[in-house]
Amino acid sequence: MKKSIKAIICLMLVAVLCVSFAGCAKINYVTNGTIQAINEVKSGEWQNKGEGEGEEAAAEDKIVIDEFKSGTYGGVNFASAEDVCKYYVEAYDYTKSLTADYVEGGNAVKYYKLLGDEAMDVGDVMIDGKANAMVNNLVPNIVGGMFKPTPYGLVPCYNRNPDLDNNKEDEHKKNDWDFRTSHLTADDILACNVVDNGDGTITITIQPKAAEMSIRGEDSQGRFFEVLGDISGVVGSIDIVSFTQGGADENVKVTYKGGTGKVKIDTKTKEIVEADYEMISLVNVTHASITVIKDKSASLSISYKNHYPASDEFLQSSKGITRK
Repeated sequence: MKKSIKAIICLMLVAVLCVSFAGCAKINYVTNGTIQAINEVKSGEWQNKGEGEGEEAAAEDKIVIDEFKSGTYGGVNFASAEDVCKYYVEAYDYTKSLTADYVEGGNAVKYYKLLGDEAMDVGDVMIDGKANAMVNNLVPNIVGGMFKPTPYGLVPCYNRNPDLDNNKEDEHKKNDWDFRTSHLTADDILACNVVDNGDGTITITIQPKAAEMSIRGEDSQGRFFEVLGDISGVVGSIDIVSFTQGGADENVKVTYKGGTGKVKIDTKTKEIVEADYEMISLVNVTHASITVIKDKSASLSISYKNHYPASDEFLQSSKGITRK
């Protein structure tokens, strides 16, 4: 079977995964991306350039940040990771209690004071354990056409409007989470550290424990990052995708680990003044079939980043929002 045809499976799955970030089934984008890939194959624009061996992700949940050292930072005593978690939650809750006036579409609106931008990168796509350079070159075009960055409050977040920052209208919810407050616990943290910036602020870095098929608010990753949620239902809803063994629930897996969040906090007010979050996940799909292509596996890594505060340029270009 042609390598280029196998790649269509991967492109399809990438598109579906990007859709899940938006929280809705933008099937037309998925279809358009697949048709574009098929047309490129037929026209000969897609020329395969060989393959390299892929590497399976290590099962170990490795610490990727500096170790915690107890002490006093910015006048605040941190004796344990529990203290770090408590301080982070207090800063998160206070920061999300703050609102500011904006103008969107000519209307005065009140959103979170601290709004952030977002970006997503899809890493090497592996098909049956091997990578193809041309496949990966096409991925940014599909991702760029589907992922539309928009401003939100501190992650996890459902809406930049504090009154709507919950999942009460989410049909897939397990609990009625209110995301105006953090639900992070000390047990969710794999590693953390604190740095005194010497200017009245401290920087807390947190690496949450790994999780599988993470859902917003439900686990160590979902209580700290904006996660994909249960993507198996989205993949399973695409008519032309089937599985030779089992269904989407058994064959679509997402592992979250290695991501970190770094927040700068004003110790006088406990307000978060700057933050960077990077959620990292590895998506694996097995026994997938599309038409005559049978029983293929695919995997890809996703890095999802949130930076706070968002620039005025980003607010204006993404949603036509201006600060008053």
